[in-house]
Amino acid sequence: MRGNREYLNFHCSRKINVTCLLLIVFVFKVKGQTVNYINNGSFEEVLTNTSTPMFYSAKYWSGTDSLKYYGELLSKNTSPIKVPLCGYTYQWPRHGNNHLITTPYSNHTYNKRGYPRNRLKAVLKPGIAYCFSMYVNLSNNSTIGIDAIGAYFVNSTIDTITQCNYPITYVTPQLENPSNNIIADTLGWVLIRGQFTAVGNEKYAMIGNFRTDANTNTVISNPTYSPVLASDYLLDDISLIELNLPAYAGRDTSISPGGTIFLGRQPDVGIDEACVWYKLPGTVPIDTVAGFWVNPAITSTYVVVQTICGLVKSDTVVVHMNLVGLEKIKMLNSELKIYPVPAGDYFSIGVTNDGLLKGFNNLQIINSLGQLIREEEIKFIEGQAKVKTIEISAGCYSVILKNENGENVSKKLLITK
Repeated sequence: MRGNREYLNFHCSRKINVTCLLLIVFVFKVKGQTVNYINNGSFEEVLTNTSTPMFYSAKYWSGTDSLKYYGELLSKNTSPIKVPLCGYTYQWPRHGNNHLITTPYSNHTYNKRGYPRNRLKAVLKPGIAYCFSMYVNLSNNSTIGIDAIGAYFVNSTIDTITQCNYPITYVTPQLENPSNNIIADTLGWVLIRGQFTAVGNEKYAMIGNFRTDANTNTVISNPTYSPVLASDYLLDDISLIELNLPAYAGRDTSISPGGTIFLGRQPDVGIDEACVWYKLPGTVPIDTVAGFWVNPAITSTYVVVQTICGLVKSDTVVVHMNLVGLEKIKMLNSELKIYPVPAGDYFSIGVTNDGLLKGFNNLQIINSLGQLIREEEIKFIEGQAKVKTIEISAGCYSVILKNENGENVSKKLLITK
């Protein structure tokens, strides 16, 4: 899911959408595996320098040498706003609100170059092939376009690089834009993509021009600022994904009529546009994203087709309608009781027909902001279970009971101290 996730705002006076909340917890807790290894690949997460409040940077990005220049965040989240118009160019981000601008070529006396560095989400796996992609755009004020833009993946030896302002020509990037494929587009975003096999100790990514000036092919783009020859490129939507990543649609499941279910993986840069969804027997795509919510009216089959660096894989999931479960939940909602009202240091849950509670052993307590503050397994004895709340502040909460089939029921809880 792109950008910041907002907590759902639940109030005690409203009926809580329990299925939705439980599935949010499931998606982010269970499906938290690394898919895109690049941290903050769309530059949406922004950091503020507390000593210089007007300076902003992208989280997980820095200079290869932290004391040197590497680029500047162009953002709609900052003040003044630098998207789409800034002192370099006019350009909207490819997605979201932000993008980064860096300088991979310059013939200034000090030959200033930028080499953005990213701390990967996880160390790469030995012998595993990865697909890398990023989108670039030449700024309007750049006097030249170049062909030499690449990505270098490295271990902690990256810390030995102390002069990143100058051309770093002594390393060989695993991926690079092809020679003579000069990128001079100032309007659209240009894709740079390729694959490589990891050694298994790479935990940083560095982006820039790793060729000498003489080996960098150029073309005049905007002669206004000549004789200075320099290229400023905008970067956006950077991803690094395992080439053989299995397609994932989710597990076959069942929901009650009117319910919703999340299919697929947590959305992220790169994997989103790699996944196209279909609802059988239809042949027209219904969405392009890693994962999304559905609320089918009947038992339905969904297929995700995933394409990573040309390698196509697919997966299927069936969402069944559970009519019996719906009647059971309606009965539980009417018979389940929570007492005392209000509760203090504990509360009890009870039902007259304890057979209805069979399997409902997972308990969650949600506050009025939709935040999960307690989750535990409980045991019913003769249709009753007691829950301690001594550490929970006074307020209005929702209590959710869930069984292994995904059926759930909720009740209001008022705590006073």
